[in-house]
Amino acid sequence: MSVSDPVADMLTKIRNAGMAKHEKVDIPTSKLKLEIVKILKTEGYIKNFKKVNQEGGSNTIRVFLKYDDLTVPVIHGIEKVSKPGRRVYTGYKGMPRVYNGYGTLIVSTSIGVTTGKKAAEKQVGGEIICTVW
Repeated sequence: MSVSDPVADMLTKIRNAGMAKHEKVDIPTSKLKLEIVKILKTEGYIKNFKKVNQEGGSNTIRVFLKYDDLTVPVIHGIEKVSKPGRRVYTGYKGMPRVYNGYGTLIVSTSIGVTTGKKAAEKQVGGEIICTVW
């Protein structure tokens, strides 16, 4: 079964694993997904991640989810903004804020995948991939 939007599939897996209180979740690897997971780590939404090589030669990213003391997932919500049917682009001046600055915007720019805040600082716009809060 091929997935038409692999990034949306990854976000759904992370969201579902968090709601089911799983410790970790495995996601098929791609460069874009790896960059998104790196941002989730640096922004403090996940504990850690590692690339796992499996016997069949397929690589996966193992994401270790983060919870607060009451076993509530740190990721309250994660949503895909730009979809295959409707791409969403923005300039650096029109960079939306997620929950008044409490959330994170992940943007694919000409300088790579970065947060909305960093993209605005460097004055580059791009495709809004997803929002996390």
